[in-house]
Amino acid sequence: MLPDPIPLANQLLIALPSLADPNFSRGVALVCQHDADGAMGLLINRPSEYTLGEVFEQMGIATDDLRLRERQVLAGGPVHPERGFVLHDGARTWDSTLKVVDGLYVTTSRDILEAIAHGDGPPRSTVMLGCAGWGAGQLEQELSENTWLTAESDAELLFSLPLEARWQAAAGRIGVDLARVTDYSGHA
Repeated sequence: MLPDPIPLANQLLIALPSLADPNFSRGVALVCQHDADGAMGLLINRPSEYTLGEVFEQMGIATDDLRLRERQVLAGGPVHPERGFVLHDGARTWDSTLKVVDGLYVTTSRDILEAIAHGDGPPRSTVMLGCAGWGAGQLEQELSENTWLTAESDAELLFSLPLEARWQAAAGRIGVDLARVTDYSGHA
């Protein structure tokens, strides 16, 4: 019997250059939930083809905030790409929320989008379509194959840094310069 995995919730998975899967190449994923049954995460550095205004329009949610309507929606991963996920801070409760850690949550219910549209949402939020998922033992296997680096997440990286800077910045948090890492891996 395998030991229980070390919980990786609130850790960043940073794709090494050797990761060829186009869904995750040069990706940074926040692990939102991790246990013996598998893991769920959200890519935090992939733009989708949609703006928040387009998502609001599709859902019949109105807002007069032009900056909000122009905000980029991220591609959170290849699983359930039709489903919305809101990564956010703040202490307010919503209809369907997963606590990642104190102060960091993922909500999938409509009420948070309506609140964001009306200027009453959490202080910081990112809307994503889709998520990433790993079956039981899959993430541990990928980590043992040197597919990912792991690092602590932080609010600046999750909410403030430009998307194109997040991959290098996440690796830099643990002292790795990805420009110096080869795009192949091996085992001695």
